[in-house]
Amino acid sequence: MAKVIQIRDVPDDVHAALTEQAAAAGMSLSRFALRELEQRSRISRNAEIFAMLRELPGTRLAAAEIVEDIRAERDRHG
Repeated sequence: MAKVIQIRDVPDDVHAALTEQAAAAGMSLSRFALRELEQRSRISRNAEIFAMLRELPGTRLAAAEIVEDIRAERDRHG
């Protein structure tokens, strides 16, 4: 079930910048903020996954391979 987040005390300059960015993306401020939060949560999960992979014996990923995999996943999801 979807949840509601309310953010208080947003500085005027931050609000103005986000409103501007949302308009440039053709989105409402609410939708734009949700998109940014979704992206942030995916980045956090990726970091956790890579940390777990580093702990596995015999698992070594080169930085270039990691970047390539992330880009491919982003491309796949648009």
